[in-house]
Amino acid sequence: MSYADVAARIGAIESNLARVAGFPTPAAPETRSAATAGNVLGGSLQGTANAAANSTNAGITFDSPAGTEFQQVLQNALDASASGAAPAAAGAGPAREAERGQREAVGKTAATTRAQGASEPAAAGGVDGARVVAASKKYLGVPYVWGGNNPKVGLDCSSFVQHTFRDLGIQLPRVARQQAKEGTEVPSLAQARPGDLIVTRGGGHIGIYLGGNKMIHAPRPGESVSIRELFETDKDIMTIRRIVPSEAAANSGPADARAAQRALFDSARAASR
Repeated sequence: MSYADVAARIGAIESNLARVAGFPTPAAPETRSAATAGNVLGGSLQGTANAAANSTNAGITFDSPAGTEFQQVLQNALDASASGAAPAAAGAGPAREAERGQREAVGKTAATTRAQGASEPAAAGGVDGARVVAASKKYLGVPYVWGGNNPKVGLDCSSFVQHTFRDLGIQLPRVARQQAKEGTEVPSLAQARPGDLIVTRGGGHIGIYLGGNKMIHAPRPGESVSIRELFETDKDIMTIRRIVPSEAAANSGPADARAAQRALFDSARAASR
């Protein structure tokens, strides 16, 4: 039953109730939109209950002919509202299932994206490993000064790393042992990417990996920030930390994740049709 049919039935119920209870016949019901028909139906049924109470007060009993007629009118109203609501609920079923399927597909995609990106930290303002390398090379030639924190005077290994990342808007702790806990761990030197932190000497020294088995660091007193070959192996390295994504991950990862998410969403939507 459509909402228009329901509205018409409501008008008939109101007229019949008025006739049975001896009340003035109400004016023709106004045209009701589909959006408000449900509310109107609810209100009219409440009005039916009120009319029943009034009819009892007026001396009409359910055992009388008028009372019997009233019961029939009320039953017809309830039957009409039930038969009209059932198709609507049935029609809403497939739509709800389709919507639920789309939500589940998007949720699975988000979980997959998070799992794939767990090994790559989020880029901070578009910063990737290549930019870290470029920023670090600006300090080439700065003298090593233990505890130094002024590039015009000198830097130690950890202050060199801190200044490099600070120039890119990324804050790191001051000392190497604390910096060694930042970002995500890279399992081995073979998996290191430019911009990763190389921590050696049990956490006493730190530098920035450049790729090609090279790193840039502030080595020791009497020397300056420089690039050298990595002679250390995995057993000599305390940890390798990735603070920003590698260049490939920063450029392709989010786009690939968005494409996969879109494909799953389109698939779910097509299946619901």
